[in-house]
Amino acid sequence: MSLKGVELQIAIPKTFDAGKLAEQHQHNVLQHQHNANEALKKELEKKQMTVNDTEPTEKTVKDENNSSGNDQHSKNKQSKKENKAKEATHPFKGNFIDFSG
Repeated sequence: MSLKGVELQIAIPKTFDAGKLAEQHQHNVLQHQHNANEALKKELEKKQMTVNDTEPTEKTVKDENNSSGNDQHSKNKQSKKENKAKEATHPFKGNFIDFSG
């Protein structure tokens, strides 16, 4: 497949135009990626600088007259933990191991 002189007069300028368009397209793609990267960096920096919402904490009651209030509070916490542990136990799982396998 050989090209004649007339065909080359048309083909060569179109090749240069196609090359320019491909280069512009590649440049645009790189520019879009760079812009997206910069936007991501700004967003991450903004997230790092902002304070996340915290869960509301329980207010502590200061009782100067009754020092046993702290003991009772710790007993209430311990009894709540024991109740959770009792609720978590399963009626038959973990009570029997079958070694006959």
